[in-house]
Amino acid sequence: MRRRVAVVAASGFAVIIAAFCALAFGSAKLSLGEVVEGLFRVGGDGTTASIIHAVRLPRCLAALLAGVGLATSGALLQSATGNPLAGPNIIGVNAGAGFSMVLIGCLFPLGYRLMPLAAAVGAFGCTALIALLAAKAGGERVTIVLAGVAISTLFSAGISMIRMIFPDISIDYAYFSIGGVSGVSLKQLAVPAVIIFSCVAAAFCVAQRLDLLLLGDDAAAGVGVRTKGLRTFALLLAGASAAAAVSFAGLLGFVGLMSPHIARRLLGSERMRLVLPVSAMIGGALTVASDLVGRVAFAPSEVPAGVFLAILGVPFFLTLLVGKRGRI
Repeated sequence: MRRRVAVVAASGFAVIIAAFCALAFGSAKLSLGEVVEGLFRVGGDGTTASIIHAVRLPRCLAALLAGVGLATSGALLQSATGNPLAGPNIIGVNAGAGFSMVLIGCLFPLGYRLMPLAAAVGAFGCTALIALLAAKAGGERVTIVLAGVAISTLFSAGISMIRMIFPDISIDYAYFSIGGVSGVSLKQLAVPAVIIFSCVAAAFCVAQRLDLLLLGDDAAAGVGVRTKGLRTFALLLAGASAAAAVSFAGLLGFVGLMSPHIARRLLGSERMRLVLPVSAMIGGALTVASDLVGRVAFAPSEVPAGVFLAILGVPFFLTLLVGKRGRI
């Protein structure tokens, strides 16, 4: 029990430290007092308050929210499918969001404001289609993975075809596919925040039933769990949470894969009521830290957060791939 309390506290502390660093460091370095004054506009000068409220705070909150959404999605998927390598990409989030974005880009070249909505609709729509196909095929773990692979491949082919026909779209799609939170405003975060935290709350409500899936479908059904419906519901929650994050942060990779594994390793437990909040905090801290490094390490140039998440995620993925039963 002490270990788990310590892990929860340390995860929360990591989020606070990452957020403070994101607000304090940049082209203008701010002290703790200046950050506090700028946040609350108590005795802070106009320049400090403008730096924090106009630039750093929206970016910090965007990275934190994206990390929470993607980590929650990954935790739900890994639990529902029993696949330690599962992430938002396996349910078509990447392919659906990317296809919708390039489709809107070629149909409405000046419709930049439609892009976030198109990405979210495409991501969730693709997830819903995969959930429907998996349910029709029996709702078992393997059918979700196979349906995801098939639909993702189809939409990826559509993306390639559109980019060949309309090469001007490639630049916008390249940045979107890497993922980053540069230029995100607080107004853009309002609706995604409601969706993500609603998904977190709903996931927490079904966490105990998701734990029973670890016993196997027959054992779970024997204690009254409707495994098919539960998996479909978890899949839709994962899709909605990831789609909301994708709408403003692009296709940030590996957050949904890494965070739940780190949480389980630190906690020493598979219980979703513990894994969900800890993985959400770890995902938020990782994304905020990656965005900070991208801003500061190569200043005055900037590298998207998705690049550093990939640098962390690729060796992590390979370790899981070759490890016994996905252990780190």
